[in-house]
Amino acid sequence: MVFNSLDFAVFLPVVFAIYWLLGAARIRPQNAFLLASSYVFYGWWDWRFLGLIAASTVLDFWVGLAMSKQHLKVKRRLLLTISLLINLGALGIFKYCNFFVEGFVSAFSFFGSSFKAAELNVVLPVGLSFYTLQTMGYSIDVYRKKMEAHKDLLSFASFVAFFPQLVAGPIERAAHLLPQFSLRRHFLLKEAHLGLRQILWGLFKKVVIADGCAEVVDLVFMYYLKFSGLTLWLGPVFFAVQIYCDFSGYSDIAIGTARLFGFKLSQNFKFPYFSTNLIEFWRRWHISLSTWFRDYIYLPLGGNRTTPFKMGSNIMLVFLVSGLWHGADLKFLAWGGIHGILYLTTKSLQTLSNRLFTPIPSNIKQGFSIASMAFTFLLLVMSWLFFRIDSLSMLPQYLHEMFAGLTYPIGYRQTANLFTQRIGLFLPFAILGFFTVEWQGRKGLFAIETIPNTWPKSIRWLFYFVLVFLVLRLSVHQIPFIYFSF
Repeated sequence: MVFNSLDFAVFLPVVFAIYWLLGAARIRPQNAFLLASSYVFYGWWDWRFLGLIAASTVLDFWVGLAMSKQHLKVKRRLLLTISLLINLGALGIFKYCNFFVEGFVSAFSFFGSSFKAAELNVVLPVGLSFYTLQTMGYSIDVYRKKMEAHKDLLSFASFVAFFPQLVAGPIERAAHLLPQFSLRRHFLLKEAHLGLRQILWGLFKKVVIADGCAEVVDLVFMYYLKFSGLTLWLGPVFFAVQIYCDFSGYSDIAIGTARLFGFKLSQNFKFPYFSTNLIEFWRRWHISLSTWFRDYIYLPLGGNRTTPFKMGSNIMLVFLVSGLWHGADLKFLAWGGIHGILYLTTKSLQTLSNRLFTPIPSNIKQGFSIASMAFTFLLLVMSWLFFRIDSLSMLPQYLHEMFAGLTYPIGYRQTANLFTQRIGLFLPFAILGFFTVEWQGRKGLFAIETIPNTWPKSIRWLFYFVLVFLVLRLSVHQIPFIYFSF
């Protein structure tokens, strides 16, 4: 079941009504109902994988309890190793099996040997990459004694399978979300209003902006050899907008939906395209994943408390792992490597600048920030090209046509035809309006958290009506969320 579907439009109000009718004082019945609802939500896609999420839940619940009863570090480490091996093993089988088989075959071919291996037709369970990190994070925290092992299987299972964030995050820390399943949740009208507003904004980002951009992006990348340079630039530019609105739209819907049930999820995006450099971008983009890698990979390797070379190696490793987490393909590995290089370059330039130059005067700082945002966005657009191409073999030709083709006058006519015949002029104006609202509301948890309250009531309700109308009008084609495949 996906958020932008009629099924979910029926599912959510029914679950919401029954959940609150159970009463805030009945925590266990509420948790049991949430767990059942979450399994229905997940099983709607493919019921066969319910066993996988149930097994992951029982495994880490048992590991946590077993570690709490052990005082010997070697035995606690053994239990943690069991959890990590089984969780990562499942991830490896479902997500990376064919990737490693192909690499094995390629290695034999490199040394002149011929070797054939059957490719397994393995279906990647939706959300596996997300809830696996969530349960592993819990086991690691219990091992480190940063939190007590949870003793209630029902609330722990509800935490793992919580349907708003099950499929694509945010990847919640057990210390933040798990205790909320043991507390009374009270229905608050203000929180419900904010939740509905955030859901609406998330649906607008996904259905109107992201899905609108998808039509342009798919067309450009599918027929890139037939387009000239100007049109080819639209591919990564529109994809940059698409992937942000698609993924942050999901996070907004997830956080808003959780609010309706009395839960608070972590902010996953902080207006990342308003970043002035790549380091700031990664503090604002997919925050739950970035901080997970920081706390469970980067810091254990030494973090900043080591030599500059080792620190740089650790940062590069994290970005390569991040790229591989996104998919079993060399293009994602290259994307992670590119970001690692850009991140380290930015860090080095910042250090050099702090040593050689005085702070920028406040009267020119704003103009400098806008230029930095534009340059950072350009770097991101080029990096997203690695993410979106079908394969790395396609990249040289695309880049050649992208730059060499800028001199072709026909490119301007092609671009005009692309807009007038395929998408019209609505989408560019919608994107412009979207980023204007995002800029105005950039200090909130989401763009329209507070700014509509400053408008006259008639304007505010007209704005909501337009958003609802556009979502309903353009939701005919249910395009899956991009991160469902990760």
